[in-house]
Amino acid sequence: MVDNFAIRTDPSRPAAPTLEQVAERAGVSRSTASRAINGGLRVSPEALSAVEAAVADLGYTPNRAARSLVTRRTDSIALVVPEPDERVLSDPFFAGTLNGLSTSLADSDIQVVLVIARPGESERTIRYLRNGHVDGAIVVSHHRDDELDRALLASRVPNVFVGRPLSASDEDVQYVDTDNTEGGRLATQHLIDRGCRRVATIAGPQDMSAGIDRLAGWRLAMAASDLDQSAVVHGDFTITSGAHAARDLLTRFPDVDGIFIASDLMATGALGVLAELGREVPGDVAIVGYDNLGVAATTTPPLTSVIQPVVAMARAAGARLLDQLHGAPAAEPLIFAPELVVRASA
Repeated sequence: MVDNFAIRTDPSRPAAPTLEQVAERAGVSRSTASRAINGGLRVSPEALSAVEAAVADLGYTPNRAARSLVTRRTDSIALVVPEPDERVLSDPFFAGTLNGLSTSLADSDIQVVLVIARPGESERTIRYLRNGHVDGAIVVSHHRDDELDRALLASRVPNVFVGRPLSASDEDVQYVDTDNTEGGRLATQHLIDRGCRRVATIAGPQDMSAGIDRLAGWRLAMAASDLDQSAVVHGDFTITSGAHAARDLLTRFPDVDGIFIASDLMATGALGVLAELGREVPGDVAIVGYDNLGVAATTTPPLTSVIQPVVAMARAAGARLLDQLHGAPAAEPLIFAPELVVRASA
């Protein structure tokens, strides 16, 4: 019975080359070969070149576990998403983030570990990051109450946020974002310019910088045109919340003729409600969304939307994290300018 679990080796299969063989081929000591393979510290250019040639000749593959003991690096970073599982799997924002981050790491050996920090599990996530399982972290969809920015700052784990963090100061935390205030103003001004005078908004959650800033942009445009700012309801950037918010909005403010909606998914839910109530878009109510992440071109009618360059933002965040891992000093926040894509909804 025990024999069923015995490890059998194939005598015809050549043994994997060892570090000792690499050192012998290169004409250096074992410790020099190890240092050359694990970063080249305190190794002369000649020895480094000889070791690299020996590695290539022998087809040597370093033992990653042993390498991590020497370098104290895991060659992995965490993509931290403080959202419920179903949100991560259904929102195109996160697919775009993974796309951009993977692109930024394409020329490195670093792998991405997805860490879904469910609501109420921030402490567990911080323990994981702080205990050396990853070399750094990219955080997206940050909420005020998760306090990941403060916790990461205290832990000294290299990190970059996609989206302006809320509890730590801009000087303390590196981040990449789009100018959400200007994006909200741009969207609202487009509705005003096309003749809308009872302009409402379905704002995002006010525990996220994107929700706060896009609402601020709506208010700026409304104030500049001296328009009433009372028609405000809130959602959580999901289709379901957009439908609920639209129903509430149209019940309370039936004379609305334009709506700036702070995400395309919420706008998708709102368009369904408008169709159900017999309100034509854009004839009765003009709609502008935010994100332009694919769904905007497939709604009925196609959605006018502000571009949030998620792929470019994640790519930049990944590049900045790599810079940190290589010892570069902190960089100023990188803010992308918003652009409006005009389609049939407004």
